[in-house]
Amino acid sequence: MITAMGTASQRSRHLDFHPTRPWVFLTLESQNKLEMFARSQDDSLSEQPLFSTSTLAGSSSASTGQTASTVHVHPNGQFVYVGNRGGGTVDFNGTPVSAGGSNEIVVFRINQKTGEPTLIQNIDTHGFTPRTFALDPGGRLLVVGNQTTMAVRDGATVKTVPGNLSVFRIRTDGKLDFVKTYDVAVGRKPLWWMGLVALQ
Repeated sequence: MITAMGTASQRSRHLDFHPTRPWVFLTLESQNKLEMFARSQDDSLSEQPLFSTSTLAGSSSASTGQTASTVHVHPNGQFVYVGNRGGGTVDFNGTPVSAGGSNEIVVFRINQKTGEPTLIQNIDTHGFTPRTFALDPGGRLLVVGNQTTMAVRDGATVKTVPGNLSVFRIRTDGKLDFVKTYDVAVGRKPLWWMGLVALQ
């Protein structure tokens, strides 16, 4: 059983485990933070995080509806990835449209001696509300499930960006290169989950 102190009131979202070290990475949804805890042999976590860092680029502050989502450690243990979701809306001529914010995957390099995550990239997901994403077992591809069909301003008019799957290549330095999106006909229902499996 995994237990951690002092995180329940901070909207802990997801966690993932380093493949070879006793480190656990946790996202705090409403605080837009990534934290790293030490894992003990009894599977309890350190009372306080060893490291805590923002998932937002530079000095960016969180806008309305801005939250962190899923976290995944790369199979090689060198990098950790987090989703940032900007799902807030504002009124435009009677239509709720995107209020902006960051819809992106954040890439952190993991210090292999200490476990400290260092932000190295924020890359747009080409959609809205990346609630979920997955890495292929070989660590070569990352696919994002952009959950929401969103109306956005386009000059004086409004256009719709559908829910979609966005595909990225993972470089040897851990950073991502955008490949393409695949629109998903979810209508008014959100895209809740997606995953990748290896086929034999």
